Amino acid sequence: ENPGRFVLLDVAEGEDVAGVLPSVLGCGEPEVAWREGTALVPRFRRREAAEAGVPPFGDGQGTVLVTGGTGGIGAVVARHLVVEHGVRQLLLVSRRGLAAEGAEALRDELVELGASVTVAGCDVADRAAVEELLASVPSGHPLTAVIHAAGVGDSGLVGSLTSEQWDMVLRPKADGAWHLHELTRDLPLSAFVMFSSIGGSVAAAGQANYAAANVFLDGLAQHRRAEGLPATSVAFGLWSGAGAGQALSDVDIARLRRQGLPPLSVAEGLGAFDTALASGAAAVTAVRVDTAALRTRKGEIPALLRGLVPVSRRLSREAAGGGDAEGLKRQLAGLDAPERARVLTDMVRGHVAMVLGHGSAEMIEPDRGYGELGFDSLTAVELRNQLNAATGLRLPATLIFDYPTAQDVAAFVGSELVPETADTDGAGHEEQVRRVLNGIPLSRLRDAGLLETLLELGGAPAVPQDGAEDAERSDQPDSIDAMDKNDLIDMAFNSLGLEGATWEEGN
Repeated sequence: ENPGRFVLLDVAEGEDVAGVLPSVLGCGEPEVAWREGTALVPRFRRREAAEAGVPPFGDGQGTVLVTGGTGGIGAVVARHLVVEHGVRQLLLVSRRGLAAEGAEALRDELVELGASVTVAGCDVADRAAVEELLASVPSGHPLTAVIHAAGVGDSGLVGSLTSEQWDMVLRPKADGAWHLHELTRDLPLSAFVMFSSIGGSVAAAGQANYAAANVFLDGLAQHRRAEGLPATSVAFGLWSGAGAGQALSDVDIARLRRQGLPPLSVAEGLGAFDTALASGAAAVTAVRVDTAALRTRKGEIPALLRGLVPVSRRLSREAAGGGDAEGLKRQLAGLDAPERARVLTDMVRGHVAMVLGHGSAEMIEPDRGYGELGFDSLTAVELRNQLNAATGLRLPATLIFDYPTAQDVAAFVGSELVPETADTDGAGHEEQVRRVLNGIPLSRLRDAGLLETLLELGGAPAVPQDGAEDAERSDQPDSIDAMDKNDLIDMAFNSLGLEGATWEEGN
């Protein structure tokens, strides 16, 4: 969400941190391990497909437990286990069990394919419930494999996530995985497979909680291997037609394609599942990479992906968070104020059109609010990051909320790139304040305590707060409900004597 803002330096004991730090901060890498005078950086590398070998599910008569098994990717994998791996004993688990949508139909389909299927309701984040679930496995078909595919998403930028959102996402994935690990560690399992996600590595924008949950699974797989236990964590890219991919909009899919990470088809996902199991690795990533799209990706190329495409000097500079800011400044310096505004507004409109998947900047009205255009937190971040790369600036994460139209953003970018062109007579600043205030619902102003301030400045009567007086308020001709917001803002500005006043820097 914030490329270039953070650097993680892993230094071995005894290394000279002070001497290392300047080099690390200047290298454009978000994560560096420093060992004996050498900087090591993480990169994905392609794995050669391993031979299939013996399926890790025993003779097919042992029970295979699939969490999240009644819908989404879990259901797809359950079919695959029966059809391709010969599994004949399935225990499918979800919070609602047979009451989950499609659960009965899935069970009947798998039975027709020759499997014996039990569908159980269980909250895998509840240790006691998991213990009871495992105790229900018949001794004649003991548990031989676990596939942990349970998980939910609740997206939001990291600064906005609530404790409830963290709990909702971490409980089924991380807590569930840990309970299954502890309660099966003494069983002779042939496989312990966890469905992780690239949301923990190269596609984490807006998914901080989901990223943390998935990285936990990757770490747990390494931990189990170190203890001599079977474990495979597969960090999948998005699947089209299954799981979370079914809920994504065309704009979301287009964003992934622009980033060089198009969705996996169901067939590709299942093929990657088999390859991961055959690889013998504790943790692998299964993702489609469009190298052509990655090569032309706007803004930062995630460090883990930089080894998969040849990166020119220009792309390296952009990946490090820069851009041709000097060239843009030179172009703007030769233009008068109206032409500068036009060039910058067209540039912003072009990026807005790209982010929203429109074919032309002409479809973006320069004075139309981003909320009306269909922006959400993720598209807001993508636009900010693209403009950072195009201008060389470090624009705030709240950019489109502070400057809610393309022409507002263009004016702000212009003032940052060519400060001497910034409005000095106060009109531009006043207009920005007015636009921001006009974009905030009255209820929000009231909740923030700003409505009373505006009313006081403007000399209008205070707004009653309790419900009894609210009924009377609508009958008052001078009430806020009967007043145009523009009039209220005008009254506040006039009371401060700011109409046409000069604004000083910092005021």
